[in-house]
Amino acid sequence: MRTGFLYSPSFEAMVILLGLTLCYELGEGDLGLARQKILEGRKGSNHGRHAVKSIQSEDGDIIDCIDIYKQPALDHPALRNHIIQMTPSYNPTMEETPASEHSSRIMTSQPWQKSGSCPKGTIPVRRTRNKGLLSNSGEGYWNKKPSYYNPVKEPCNEETPLSLQQINQMNHSKAILLTAGYNYAGVKGDIKVWNPHVESDDEYSTSRISLRNGPYFDFECVESGWAVNPSVYGDRQTRLYVYWTADASNSTGCFDITCPGFVQISNKIALGAAIYPISVFGGLPYQITLFMFKDPKTSNIWVQYGEKTNIGYWPRTLFTRLSQGAESAEWGGDVYSSKLRHSPHTKTAMGNGRFPDYITGNSGFVKRMRVLDISYNLKFPEWVGSQVDEYNCYRSTYVGDYIEDPEFYFGGPGRNLMCP
Repeated sequence: MRTGFLYSPSFEAMVILLGLTLCYELGEGDLGLARQKILEGRKGSNHGRHAVKSIQSEDGDIIDCIDIYKQPALDHPALRNHIIQMTPSYNPTMEETPASEHSSRIMTSQPWQKSGSCPKGTIPVRRTRNKGLLSNSGEGYWNKKPSYYNPVKEPCNEETPLSLQQINQMNHSKAILLTAGYNYAGVKGDIKVWNPHVESDDEYSTSRISLRNGPYFDFECVESGWAVNPSVYGDRQTRLYVYWTADASNSTGCFDITCPGFVQISNKIALGAAIYPISVFGGLPYQITLFMFKDPKTSNIWVQYGEKTNIGYWPRTLFTRLSQGAESAEWGGDVYSSKLRHSPHTKTAMGNGRFPDYITGNSGFVKRMRVLDISYNLKFPEWVGSQVDEYNCYRSTYVGDYIEDPEFYFGGPGRNLMCP
């Protein structure tokens, strides 16, 4: 594993603080009731729902418009008698974008929107396809695989190097920019949209933003971005997704609204639906802007799309730590495969399959990276560090000098001459 960190005057203090927070172990008694509710909630299903309206998308998807009060999230035991929060109490005011940047920030939409719209009081839900694969996958189908292992086998303390505290994730390869050491209420970024090659049906590639809290073996996390994930979506289209877990994906966690948890309020954006158009090499840089933030009154964690559409939120009752704020925020790419770190390596690509290219921008990137601090100031973080798990397979480049707003480039082809 190769990591590179970008120093600031307070960097050493942040390293010590991060070491303490990652080594902290929360007792089971503190999680008790919330953990049991989450585990029970995974048994919920969307069977028997009746759509108010169905829309046939040109890309083959069927979008069902479901009554907002009959959505799967409300089947969660922790959400019994839950009153849906229709708007966040905090209205995120995004910084103005200079006119010179408008031409480079070309936003995307979803193909199903060309064929119709869901009426007010309903939410668009992508109808599940690929039932054969789903039936073979069992209860854990919508959950990520168990998460973290410690390859260095060393105790964690305040003197442990930060590169060793960021424990590798089993069967995952990341190229990320991260910040830690403070209490974060939100994370935001412009993510370039690609359609990377995914070699096997049980592998996936994502580009996303993320908020985390808790020790490596039992962390809570929410993330949002785009994914090519055949085992979840049944094809290799690039799709908008959200994901959450309350225990490092060991027994809890869910993509989109495929199990109870995420409460959707928007009738315009469908989670799991395809994103269009997609960036192509040498073409226009299509992007999605995502912002996840904690509501200052309810502590629900909201997801905003395109700087104007609040898709919905994860209720605070799903979490114990994360509802108080995040210890770290991340931007970048993630590849899942059982063929990582040994030969033959997977050919599943990250970004668009090219190593970072900050000259032409023809690779994965995240721009306008922001965190929301506990005073609800949206800003670039005090310090950032890069982490790359397999340098010969996937890489990253942070560009912070001589430009007004730092940028993060990442990606790679997976298997190649240097990564056999």
